[in-house]
Amino acid sequence: MSTIRTLTGITTTGTPHLGNYVGAIRPAIKSSLQDDTESFFFLADYHALIKCWDPERVHESAREIAATWLALGLDTDRVTFYRQSDIPEIPELCWILTCMTAKGLMNRAHAYKDAVQKNEESDAKDPDKGITMGLFSYPVLMAADILMFNAHKVPVGKDQIQHLEMARDIAGRFNHHYGELFAMPEAVVGDTTAVLSGLDGRKMSKSYNNTIPLFVPEKKLRKLIMKIKTNSLEPGEPKDPDSCTLFEIWSAFATADEIAAKRRQYEEGAGWGQLKQELFEYLNDHLADPRARYEELMQDPGYVEQELRKGADKARNEASARLAKVRQAVGIRPLG
Repeated sequence: MSTIRTLTGITTTGTPHLGNYVGAIRPAIKSSLQDDTESFFFLADYHALIKCWDPERVHESAREIAATWLALGLDTDRVTFYRQSDIPEIPELCWILTCMTAKGLMNRAHAYKDAVQKNEESDAKDPDKGITMGLFSYPVLMAADILMFNAHKVPVGKDQIQHLEMARDIAGRFNHHYGELFAMPEAVVGDTTAVLSGLDGRKMSKSYNNTIPLFVPEKKLRKLIMKIKTNSLEPGEPKDPDSCTLFEIWSAFATADEIAAKRRQYEEGAGWGQLKQELFEYLNDHLADPRARYEELMQDPGYVEQELRKGADKARNEASARLAKVRQAVGIRPLG
């Protein structure tokens, strides 16, 4: 049986929320349990520095994200779970790849072009105003993350497809010049992946400040759910479940029978207060055990650190071997 190697990075800039769980964490953990899959999960703390210059936020986010994955049952004996900054071979590979990457390719990156466009629209004298080299060369670091472990599949959102294409371009150029050292990664875009709306009806995102943190305390969870935006239909009036954030979140967690029963409630005119209370009770029950484990882990950072170090040791065993081949290929090797 051939093994498919997958790699997923989680940027350490925020607190995991319900949307992160149903859209990325849950399917990733499920995939990691398949016998034909070899999974790499990492905390992308170097990537975090591109857009977050708050050291306490970056540090606390790493702790929260690591504790979240462990609390949700990630088996660190089956997967390689590590912190990006614990693998010094990655930034070294990033530099070598940077030396093979055309500036014109980076000029076409969406994030860079969007930043330039905003400057031009604001009549800034310098189109590159406020743009760091971290933002500009971000796709090269992403390529190094992927190529270091020769990942075959990289689950990404649609906004990251271009970066995977760039990683392929960079790998192809290196392979053409120095020999076939890197596998060609493929983007995996989950068209059926659940995307949740937030408190205001827009996509749940920390950028919109509309998230429901995954392991927020019980009282806070209820308060947030009660704040979810709904329309003005009264109890007794039929409601459209397919345009409702409450139903969307319910459907991401419930069984098929539970979803069908909830749909009937909407059609029969259940009140918003009742629907919100039932969603709170359902989510609270669903998250109770992993929340308790998460709270234990947050009080035991030494254990979380130990798990990350264990993963880093596994990752570095492979990274050092691959980097040695890359160094040999580019001519950085002993003289005799």
